[in-house]
Amino acid sequence: MNTMNRRVFLKTVGVAGAMALNSGAARGETESGNDPLAVLVDTTRCAGCRNCELVCAESNGLPEPDVMDESVFDEERKPSETQWSIVNRYETDVGEFFVKKQCMHCVQPACTAACLTKAMFKTSEGPVIWRESKCMGCRFCMISCPFDVPKFEYNSPVPKIQKCQLCWERLQEGERPACVENCPADALTFGKRSELIAEGRRRIYADPGDYVDHIYGEHEVGGTGWLYLAAVPFEQLGFRADLGNVAYPRLTEDFLYGVPIVLTLWPAFLLALARATKQEPHIPNVEA
Repeated sequence: MNTMNRRVFLKTVGVAGAMALNSGAARGETESGNDPLAVLVDTTRCAGCRNCELVCAESNGLPEPDVMDESVFDEERKPSETQWSIVNRYETDVGEFFVKKQCMHCVQPACTAACLTKAMFKTSEGPVIWRESKCMGCRFCMISCPFDVPKFEYNSPVPKIQKCQLCWERLQEGERPACVENCPADALTFGKRSELIAEGRRRIYADPGDYVDHIYGEHEVGGTGWLYLAAVPFEQLGFRADLGNVAYPRLTEDFLYGVPIVLTLWPAFLLALARATKQEPHIPNVEA
């Protein structure tokens, strides 16, 4: 097995094993009947002012973006290690729209199921947070995320995983997320997820000509904490339409019961050993 294949093996099997081992805990959080906090984004209202980007940076000690620089709209951006929240511009069949994107705070997150140390953690209130003291730097959270959100500070001497925390510290103080509180267009609504879904449906039924009959995030990957309304199919706004409605941790249930536990744990052990010795891990021939 060449070097590249070994790396692919470690990533693929290691993530699958971690998700299998942790899928029960992730599933239990959701099935407890908890109604998580969430945000409803009405893309028909967003004016592209990027104030959400600015206040996100200010609230989290990140580099402040130049919100007057419209050249950023020339190409689609993704959240990064220095910018947790971004706004993109999309040209669609019915005109121009702006869309804010960040961590989706999934109801049953793949990142927390893949995290071997529970550094990536789903709180009972809903936000998915990263806990530095527990992180071993495996970056399985990055590989597992269907939205490609968690980012690693490769150029930092003390690297961290960076992503939106849904202003977890502000929520604990009884405040709303900074982006929600400072949206001048009232495009962001914060509250209980079930209530926001009901509000989204109310808007769709009240003005069917203004919205497609779809709340993105209501069912995708088992549901997300960020919910979206739009006037056009979501593919035109850069959203993935191929994710399905099953929560990713559930996809590992058959793996958990069908694969010997040694094959689940062995890749993660080899990865940790390789990091400790700074040598290339050797994968034994399991067919032998």
